[in-house]
Amino acid sequence: MDAASQPLPEIVVPATLFGDLRTALETEVGPLAAVHALHAAGYAAGAAAAATLKASPDEDMLALPREVFWDRLSTFFGRRGWGGMAHEDVHEAIALLTSPDWAEGAGPGGEEASCSYSAGFLSGLLSSAAGGPIAVLEVRCRGRGDEACSFAFGNAAAIHELYGKLLGGADVAGALDSL
Repeated sequence: MDAASQPLPEIVVPATLFGDLRTALETEVGPLAAVHALHAAGYAAGAAAAATLKASPDEDMLALPREVFWDRLSTFFGRRGWGGMAHEDVHEAIALLTSPDWAEGAGPGGEEASCSYSAGFLSGLLSSAAGGPIAVLEVRCRGRGDEACSFAFGNAAAIHELYGKLLGGADVAGALDSL
């Protein structure tokens, strides 16, 4: 068996790792650089983890029925302690992944969304599975007091437009309705 077909080794760490990493990075390099570093590390890890969603090395992820893929993704995260995740189509160019118990969002995060690593991880994983770039933006976060963590994903232009509307003060539903 060659290295490319070997299962990706995994480790288990406490969920508090996310908050600890964020705090340490913010102290060392500042809040914005911390977000970028966590996102980049998450993206790389997500791209590497995409292969673990396949039932076999030759399985074509794009050929899976949608419900099978989203169920497999939820099972992937649930079995690894990240939390449960539900998929919802909310716009022709954007969908949401929502979790009421997302591990990275468990700690206090302040006023901003705090799941930067997860957003990067999801972007890397979904981009690899789709065979092209998928942008991800956390639009709700338990760490800042929301009931769930929600990640909007789609093409970069749509996610950028959504982000601009959120920065302009729109709530998630209003921003999606105005796209």
